[in-house]
Amino acid sequence: MKHITVCVCTYKRPALLGRLLRVLEDQDTGGLFTYSIVVAENDRSQSGRAVVLEFSAGSRIPVKYCLEPQQNIALARNKAIENASGDFVAFIDDDEFPDKLWLLRLFEACDVPDVAGVLGPVLPHFSDEVPGWIVEGKFYDRPRHPTGLRLDWRQTRTGNVLLKRDLFARDAQPFKAQCLEGSDQEFFKRMMQKGHVFNWCDEAVVHEIVPPARWRRSFLVRQSLFRGIFSLRNHGFPLRLVVTSLIAVPAYTLALPVALVLGQAKFMSYISYHAGRLLALLGLNPIRRPYVSD
Repeated sequence: MKHITVCVCTYKRPALLGRLLRVLEDQDTGGLFTYSIVVAENDRSQSGRAVVLEFSAGSRIPVKYCLEPQQNIALARNKAIENASGDFVAFIDDDEFPDKLWLLRLFEACDVPDVAGVLGPVLPHFSDEVPGWIVEGKFYDRPRHPTGLRLDWRQTRTGNVLLKRDLFARDAQPFKAQCLEGSDQEFFKRMMQKGHVFNWCDEAVVHEIVPPARWRRSFLVRQSLFRGIFSLRNHGFPLRLVVTSLIAVPAYTLALPVALVLGQAKFMSYISYHAGRLLALLGLNPIRRPYVSD
């Protein structure tokens, strides 16, 4: 019987990690595979270690804990793969939780010839107190695709993915630490250039917890600025994107009075994203952190 290792990279979110582990224990395999869990801690203070040890003591699912003390999400992913075993490797973020059939749907879509991996949707999960403008603005909505769609590398990420283990057979460091944000897309781009195919499975759903700290306008602007910086730093400086940002920043700024009616936060996010691109072009980065831990 085939085996899946579910990899979780965690950083200073022990409560969310504990919730995820409890949900992972209840996956329906349909009798088609077995699975285990690897938790790669990216916090040298080991804030999640006790959570993992307590869970593993009473769990029927094998759990392995490992530490990557250097704070870098790419290195944490590599550490998780290093400790994974079996035929497939799944990735899910520590602030997410899956539907009961998550692994089964990924496995059914991935255990076929000529497919190296399968990705699924990540849906935002809010508490009841979330402001209406956050939900209506769709700030945390991500694109969804028809099941079976062959993906472009720009449509990829590791928040919900199942990969065949042999993808990592010849590379001890598949995720590149120098990429910081975007090391997952850089990995998929490289794999696709080698001829590997990655498909979409819309039935393999996970949910991302969006806490109150991420409801603030200041956070949305900061996050957009960060994404703009690394969209160019990690993937080059094509003239088309640079010109787009040169036009977009003054255009959106002039439109801010209209944004008071249509939704100022959305406009500010657009401005920040394109401003981030221009800062990257100048070699500037006012926001330094490997990933968000709020």
